[in-house]
Amino acid sequence: MSNTLIKTDYNFPGQKSVYKGKVRDVYAFEDDKLVMIASDRLSAFDVVMPKGIPYKGQILNQIATKMMKDTEDLVPNWLQATPDPNVAVGEACEPFKVEMVIRGYLSGHAAREYKAGKRMLCGVAMPEGMKENDRFPEPIITPATKAEMGDHDEDISKEDILKRGIVSSEDYAVLEDYTKKLFQRGTEIAKKRGLILVDTKYEFGKTKDGKIVLIDEIHTPDSSRYFYANTYEELQEKGEPQKQLSKEFVRQWLIQNGFQGKEGQEVPFMSDDYIETVSERYIELYENITGETFEKADVSNIEKRVQENVIAYLK
Repeated sequence: MSNTLIKTDYNFPGQKSVYKGKVRDVYAFEDDKLVMIASDRLSAFDVVMPKGIPYKGQILNQIATKMMKDTEDLVPNWLQATPDPNVAVGEACEPFKVEMVIRGYLSGHAAREYKAGKRMLCGVAMPEGMKENDRFPEPIITPATKAEMGDHDEDISKEDILKRGIVSSEDYAVLEDYTKKLFQRGTEIAKKRGLILVDTKYEFGKTKDGKIVLIDEIHTPDSSRYFYANTYEELQEKGEPQKQLSKEFVRQWLIQNGFQGKEGQEVPFMSDDYIETVSERYIELYENITGETFEKADVSNIEKRVQENVIAYLK
């Protein structure tokens, strides 16, 4: 088993606070800089698994970096530098307390809700007569509230977001516009790779100058679901499951082993062999999504490597 980055506990020069999310740890600095470290933690059903996945943080960070560069002409983002394979540095923002989820297809959570007989998701109507993984006539935006670690993200409608004053109507219009533009670009990028971008989520923040920017990750296998384009139609016609490029394969394994993050359920044991297969799948995801060969970073002492690279950058 490779060395993995499960937790960080740094005290960098000029650091003023640290926020630890499910997968990323964010260090805030006096000069309005943020250092975001993508760990190798794996979260599913809003629960962090006991073991890390080798190279997962590097994979997520490098895909997100690439996708931010590929979309910065459309939507401004927070990113300034990537001094280490697991680290992104950017401008401090006040995050909006909603995740903008956009779905082109009836998959994952939407499909589970649909199977349960629901035809409204986050205040948006889903057409009758659809089967799992069918394409929606138009992509739908189904926001979720941002949960603290250990809590579950919750579906919320645009109406509720505005009524509760979580986001102002002016800002929400921008979030919606940016979400649609990013999804369209993500769809075009995926198509060139022989993939279908099924659904994804975007997070946004506001800089101290009041500018709305894209933050966190974009078009990674943790925030997005992809299908292979060349087998999509055939599998849909046969009513067979789509081969997915996302962490849905982990969710399915957990469901088969009796875990969906519900109260009283225990996370099933993940053997080293299983962890290794998850790592291999993430590498496959990286190569398919970016069209580039994945180059493994030196993981002999990740904590030290990250620390040295961040300090060298801050100087």
